[in-house]
Amino acid sequence: MGLGAVELSVAVPAGFALNLSPSVTAITAASGAVLGLLIILTLGERIRSKLLKRVNNEDKQNKLINRIWDRYGVAGFGLLAPLLIGAPIGTALGIAMGVPGNRLFFWMSIGIIICAIALTIVVEFGWMGIEFLANS
Repeated sequence: MGLGAVELSVAVPAGFALNLSPSVTAITAASGAVLGLLIILTLGERIRSKLLKRVNNEDKQNKLINRIWDRYGVAGFGLLAPLLIGAPIGTALGIAMGVPGNRLFFWMSIGIIICAIALTIVVEFGWMGIEFLANS
């Protein structure tokens, strides 16, 4: 759960490494990521001022986020950010862009859940493939 709060794409493989079932892995990783989302939303204003300085220095990533924002709005940003840049940074960027906390929480949570399920499926099939090749 702690790894999920920091980075979802690390938490799912770690759950498999600990021999947790896929459903427990996905639920625990997603729960940790949503907890991290809540913590960042709570500390939002402090993070916002520091992040604005950082975002202004990262031109390439800023352009990608702006394209996603212009094309898909809050919903697209919330669904894609956990996968592309991670939930904590995505949440902080959403706060920096001035997205209302309740809308950001809703869409980021949906994105986290979808990302956790997708990563769990990918890791499970990858693990099954490795086991198949090892046993052949």
